[in-house]
Amino acid sequence: MAKHRVAFFRLYPFTPGQKVHILDGPRRGDWEVVAADAKAVKLRCPLSGREFEWKPFCHLVEEREGVEWPAEEA
Repeated sequence: MAKHRVAFFRLYPFTPGQKVHILDGPRRGDWEVVAADAKAVKLRCPLSGREFEWKPFCHLVEEREGVEWPAEEA
């Protein structure tokens, strides 16, 4: 069997109350996790308070301590 370079991904297990920053895509920015299960993730914008529910979609890149959240606009 031939050998290849393969990328592996795993859905991130969100937990309610968690602060997250999505780096790119249409959902980029700061969010707070309101609720999460295998079928849906509900996120709240910390600035507007608006909530959105989506099918699970994120993959963990890294976690950082001591990060200002929500971030100031660049």
